[in-house]
Amino acid sequence: MAQKTQLQQFYIPEEQSIYLLSHDDAKKLKDWVALCAAQLRQLGYQNIELIGKGAYGFVFSGRLPGTAAGGPEHVFKFTRINLPRHLQDRLEDEAYILEQVRHPRVPRLISYQRANNQPILVMERAAGLNLEEVSLRDGRLKPRLIMRIADQLADTLRNLRRENGPAGRPIVHGDIKPSNLVFDASTENIALIDWGSSVFAQLDANQQFITANVMELMSDNLQQTNARLGDVYFIGEEQLNGGLSSPRFDEQGAAGTLYALASAQSCRFGHRAIPATSLGLPMEFARMLDGMLSPDPETRRKAGDYYLTEMPRMARTVMIDLPETPVAAQVPVWVRASDQEIDTVVYSSRKSFLREEGAPETLNDVNDVQLDRYYKNFMQGMGETEKAFLAAVSRLGRYPVEGGLAVRWETDGIYIDTSLNLHDPALKSAFVQAVNNMVFLAQAIYRKGIFKSCLFNARNTLHVDRDEPTHPFVVSPDMKLHYEVSPAPEVEDESRVHSYFEDGPDPEEFLVLPDTIIHALEELNAIHHTGMIIFEALPRHLKIHSHYRLLDPEQESEFSRLLDDILSAVEQITGLGVSGFMKMPYKDTRFFPHIERLPERYYPRNPRTEHAST
Repeated sequence: MAQKTQLQQFYIPEEQSIYLLSHDDAKKLKDWVALCAAQLRQLGYQNIELIGKGAYGFVFSGRLPGTAAGGPEHVFKFTRINLPRHLQDRLEDEAYILEQVRHPRVPRLISYQRANNQPILVMERAAGLNLEEVSLRDGRLKPRLIMRIADQLADTLRNLRRENGPAGRPIVHGDIKPSNLVFDASTENIALIDWGSSVFAQLDANQQFITANVMELMSDNLQQTNARLGDVYFIGEEQLNGGLSSPRFDEQGAAGTLYALASAQSCRFGHRAIPATSLGLPMEFARMLDGMLSPDPETRRKAGDYYLTEMPRMARTVMIDLPETPVAAQVPVWVRASDQEIDTVVYSSRKSFLREEGAPETLNDVNDVQLDRYYKNFMQGMGETEKAFLAAVSRLGRYPVEGGLAVRWETDGIYIDTSLNLHDPALKSAFVQAVNNMVFLAQAIYRKGIFKSCLFNARNTLHVDRDEPTHPFVVSPDMKLHYEVSPAPEVEDESRVHSYFEDGPDPEEFLVLPDTIIHALEELNAIHHTGMIIFEALPRHLKIHSHYRLLDPEQESEFSRLLDDILSAVEQITGLGVSGFMKMPYKDTRFFPHIERLPERYYPRNPRTEHAST
């Protein structure tokens, strides 16, 4: 029973690129989006735009006729039409709770209505970008801005603890994270959005039941959590493990959010290797934030209390934005402008060694294939730093980047090979910070093993369908594996050349490719190039992900022929599963020693004086 309870308390905020969907699934998605937009037009709205989608629904924006171009917009939330009725009804619950909240940093409810039996939640639209987008664009937010955001967030949490709900119950948002905070750069104000996980608290901040009714205290309602799904990257232990809902849940979401924004990460897990005390924050605030992220519940509780009571005072500290020296990349990052739209997807393999030995197999009876695969490979049995490392690799995929990386952990330290090609120069600083975080986290992992990851453009993925699992996959004559050509110096030292086969078979990949494809890869291996190819065979659908750059133009005809040979042999694929091969351009291995954590670094006590003297 504990397994099922735990499963209900988180979701994984990974959505598949539309370019990875089968033709039928992509068409269904586009049709559904068009239907939602049509319903909004029937209600009289204009300038309709899809602004987000999640596990349960879609979010659109629009404005009523006659509204000025710069005037207020509304946000419309639809549930996915294929959800069970009880999940669709949650939209009405969300509307009810949002109606109870009165706060200037919470966009208010406009209405809850139905159009053609489709429930629609209408809210004010907050001005600005969500903080996850800001973080990806800017990297680490400046300490002054972190303090301002922390103060506003603390004020919002104090408001939610007041008697808002029925019988004076506090409200728990349940899903505080950077993407649910909208930031208006002109005012530096935030707005807390997406109340789909909100509930009325069962426990108060002191873990006491919030009810004076003896019969209710004795009922099953207070023995089972009413908490909704929270983002697995940001929620705390109590919420993840199915604890009774409490305002402490939102303290943990706030702590994870502030830490992620200050460190340019997309999760809370990295705090042991990259503590808040290493991020250039004011000392008092940094130590408090580390306390809120502590594995010890009592330390978390005390730090959370300190945050809510002392944040107004800490926020009054006068701070300036100190000029920052450009961050040096720990491993090479190449910036190469591209005419092509990039929709990056990350594929990682050889992750199993990152799990703890003897870790409990807590999710063996999960029925959801995607959740089963993702959770077991990414989360189950891993320590905090291992989770943070994989999340850091995933964050690289939020940038327009292609290439690959290989990390080898040995007793004396770690060895990293990379080929990272960023296609937007404006994002280089933020991307370098993301890459450096990945390196720092890898340094704090003490294991032996090899990890590999490919970053490819999903727009180049080839899709092959078949009517029955027993039929062969037949590639259409016009299909080609995309590649680019760019001359590179000839490598005289053959020992510096990477191979598709240098690390042997991947124990986590179960698709056995036909000999014809393997032989073609062996011949490709002799041509100077960089690239990767991944075959993902499903019962009725085959995806071929690839990224190729030929570095010896004189070999182009042979190179192209071998790629065609690979495609022509696809019909020989009989099994199911994944098989991938990656070859980087040449060995430029970087060595890094192990570390426990990054050293302390604080915001200066007298920033003007200390900065002037440096």
